[in-house]
Amino acid sequence: MDIGDRRVGVALGDSRSRIATPLEVLAAPLSRDLAPLHAIIDEYSIAMLVVGLPLTMSGEEGPQAKAVRAEVEILARHLPVDIVFQDERLSSAQANRQMGACGVSAKKRRGSVDMVAAAIVLQTYFNSLDCT
Repeated sequence: MDIGDRRVGVALGDSRSRIATPLEVLAAPLSRDLAPLHAIIDEYSIAMLVVGLPLTMSGEEGPQAKAVRAEVEILARHLPVDIVFQDERLSSAQANRQMGACGVSAKKRRGSVDMVAAAIVLQTYFNSLDCT
């Protein structure tokens, strides 16, 4: 997941194939209405959530990372899955570049860039598993 102030990008992946795919964008904050996230967890038999942690370029946690941690703390109390964090630095910028390169207009990107960024975060997590 790519948790933002207004939207939350959601992607799916399979730990066997290690391929991430954008799924949808939910309204933020998720803690206000957990029903859409519960529905996704149930429908796709989700066992773990990978949440992007927006670190600063120096790798430290700033105000945005603290806000994401606070939101995830609330989610963790109400969701039946494990939650792990993955560095998400530049994932939104990368998603915007990729979508632009594919000819998606800036206007159309606004509605879906968050789920593409979530797929980038999840793919980065899967790729990191190969390094352990």
